[in-house]
Amino acid sequence: MLGLPACSDIPTLSAHLDALHGQLQRQFAPLAGPRPGTTLTLLELPPGADALLWHAGDSRLYEIDADDLRTLTIDHVPATVLALAGLVDEDEWRRAVHGAHAPQIAQAFILGNTFVDPTRLDDALFALTPDILPPWLRALPDRRAVTLRPHACYLLASDGFWSCLDPAEFVARWPRLFAGAGAAACVEALFAEIALRPPVGLQPDNLTAIVLRTRGPHRDETALPSA
Repeated sequence: MLGLPACSDIPTLSAHLDALHGQLQRQFAPLAGPRPGTTLTLLELPPGADALLWHAGDSRLYEIDADDLRTLTIDHVPATVLALAGLVDEDEWRRAVHGAHAPQIAQAFILGNTFVDPTRLDDALFALTPDILPPWLRALPDRRAVTLRPHACYLLASDGFWSCLDPAEFVARWPRLFAGAGAAACVEALFAEIALRPPVGLQPDNLTAIVLRTRGPHRDETALPSA
């Protein structure tokens, strides 16, 4: 990942990541055992432009402010496969994805995907685009530009934070935890909350979190002498 060049548009970013995905599949091919995989939820930050979101797996990007939070990514899980096929409606999908937690995944970086054919693993990555998403998910394609709102918090998090019996209850605490705090303090508050007041039924899983907070455009307040 660190060897990839900086990118200023989604097609270029996607081309580099698709190539890296294939390269790593070939690298792991001679090894015995099942192919490894990882979720990858990435924000590229071109100077002076919107952020570029690229997403594969079941980690998430959240936008959090003092009053609310929004999920900006779609989990690549079996319930989403069903949603693409028109087999579940919005309420059923939200209950399965955000109201409960299951360890199954439908796509991961290096691993491949089961969106193309749910009965087998396809080598390629499969981008969820507006033309194939149901209307209630159409605004959240996997690869898109995202405008970062001044003073909002953006949390990139792995699924260990909602691997519990009632994920929605724990996630609903986050606006209060993050209110008025800087990015570093938000991370500390999140890990302190899960250590001291863990959600019911928390399962051991990877806990990874990155928080960024935008401050809006810089305003130069330098004043010239009146003379």
